[in-house]
Amino acid sequence: MDNNRRYFNTTGACNPQLHYMVDIQERLEEIKNLVDAGKYFTINRARQYGKTTTIKALSEYLENDYVVVSLDFQRMSNAEFADEYIFSAAFAAYFLKTVRNKRNPVQGLNNDILDKLSRIANENSAFSLGKLFAVLSELCETAEKPIVLIIDEVDSAANNQVFLDFLAQLRSYYLDRENSPAFWSVILAGVYDVKNIRNKIRADEEHKVNSPWNIASDFRVNMGFTPGGIRGMLEEYEADNHSGMNVEEIAGLIFDYTSGYPFLVSRLCKLMDEEVAGSVSFPDKAAAWTKEGFLEAEKLLLSEKNTLFESLMGKLNDYPSLKRKLYSILFGGKKLVYNPDDPAVDIAVMFGFVKNDGGTLRIANRIFETRLYNYFLTTDEAQNSELFIFASDDKSQFVQNGHLNMELVLKKFVDHFDQIYSGRAEVFDEEEGRRRFLLYLRPIINGTGNYYIEPETRNARRMDVVIDYKGEQFIIELKIWRGNAYHERGEEQLADYLDYFHLKKGYMLSFNFNGKKEVGVKEIHIGDRVLIEAVV
Repeated sequence: MDNNRRYFNTTGACNPQLHYMVDIQERLEEIKNLVDAGKYFTINRARQYGKTTTIKALSEYLENDYVVVSLDFQRMSNAEFADEYIFSAAFAAYFLKTVRNKRNPVQGLNNDILDKLSRIANENSAFSLGKLFAVLSELCETAEKPIVLIIDEVDSAANNQVFLDFLAQLRSYYLDRENSPAFWSVILAGVYDVKNIRNKIRADEEHKVNSPWNIASDFRVNMGFTPGGIRGMLEEYEADNHSGMNVEEIAGLIFDYTSGYPFLVSRLCKLMDEEVAGSVSFPDKAAAWTKEGFLEAEKLLLSEKNTLFESLMGKLNDYPSLKRKLYSILFGGKKLVYNPDDPAVDIAVMFGFVKNDGGTLRIANRIFETRLYNYFLTTDEAQNSELFIFASDDKSQFVQNGHLNMELVLKKFVDHFDQIYSGRAEVFDEEEGRRRFLLYLRPIINGTGNYYIEPETRNARRMDVVIDYKGEQFIIELKIWRGNAYHERGEEQLADYLDYFHLKKGYMLSFNFNGKKEVGVKEIHIGDRVLIEAVV
């Protein structure tokens, strides 16, 4: 990579001089409105959601109107939270080091009060939180402009009683700030909502769960990237690199797959720019910044290990009930009511893996969905199933001259399904039928193709699978047989859906649990469109 050019960054805070970034001006303006109103609040968002980048930019954005002191609790060790005296001295030292930084000192603070803070903290072995905040109050009273205190990575301290006591001091001065000078605004940043700090307190400390941060205002600023924001970032990239990409199309694809999750957006762009471009199939940037190049980047992203995916899978192991809920959403099309009092759901929302969509629980984005599908379809039990083995053994015959023969895939699935389950007493429900087809499909397209489920069609009766294989798209409607009239309506729905994707051929796989069903594959013509229907 050319060290003289900007690049897409996925590690640490972004710098517009070094990195391609989405413009967050509108976000900063919304946050400043909260600061201008003197609010205390928490920026709690999922990991790798741009919190640190936002805080860095916000500090600069507020400097004309405020004295901004920005700290990071990751720079304080666990030992410094041992008790309030150790913490108070350590906090004072860190505060002073920050504001008196030789490269970038904080202007507008009274030096005599800073000297007083240094002297008392160093000379008084019983330097309590009360004494610390008394001096900080003097600092707020004598500052040239109102002081805004920002603390990043508060999660590193949130399971500690000293931190609760620290919040209690902030709360006390906030409530009495007409009489005792206090910070104008305090912003805490982390994954966990500090108002619900009980999520981090150990079971044997449940008597400490009453959060002293109940003074905090709700933080409703959208921290995700919008399609327009992604488009603007790509336009900057295109001005430097001249790849010839269709900016509107690529920005739309990125948003469709990520729903604006900042890390996923940047990671896909970085993969296209640095991994896909220059590969055998995509020799230059012009080839990489296409729909095909994007799908290759998505495939690389889904196959890599990173801290975000590890966190997602870790939550499934920590919360079996969450795992069951996601499984029923993915394979059964269940509409689960969002319940904030369910600890597993609350954690999943907090970490950005699911979202509340009008009272219904939904997986946050298409990337997470596909990663979860892959997880559920690659367990030892799944890979040892007969269907998975059949598909793996027959994989080569489904690709002819580089093209995926989807009709043959359906025909073979019907044959294998009938061979395995015909005459068995085994009965499985609708979602299991869908799982078994996806289990059959995965080894066939794995490593070359991509697939996802259209969320608008995922329900108890219907699920549309969209497959991209070397630039070709295939739409397969998976449905449960509900009688001839319903089936015919399904054919019309699929035909209309093909129009949306500008395709003339579609596929339907019906799971018929009626003993009189007619198993097989047939071709149906509806106008100028062809439907390949399979029944098992």
